[in-house]
Amino acid sequence: MKTYSAETIQSELKALKDWQFANNGIEKKFVFSDFTQALGFIVQVGVMAEKRNHHPELFNVYNKVTIRLTTHDANGVTDKDIDLAKAIEQIK
Repeated sequence: MKTYSAETIQSELKALKDWQFANNGIEKKFVFSDFTQALGFIVQVGVMAEKRNHHPELFNVYNKVTIRLTTHDANGVTDKDIDLAKAIEQIK
């Protein structure tokens, strides 16, 4: 599986609102009105990720969710990460 170069990642991120490249992955912070909405979002992401067999790192504190995507076995960002990020954007 081929990892993206820094230039390719930056190009792909132009189509993804507020996603950032850091530490061989892409991440975004989401803010919801309360914990229930944040948790519902996490569940939707989880179902989507399971169907793709590509699992994000999820961090939640009350109404805030941070998602980090990286392909661990490739040690970087791949098509799997960009595709999942685009799908996640369709949820919110």
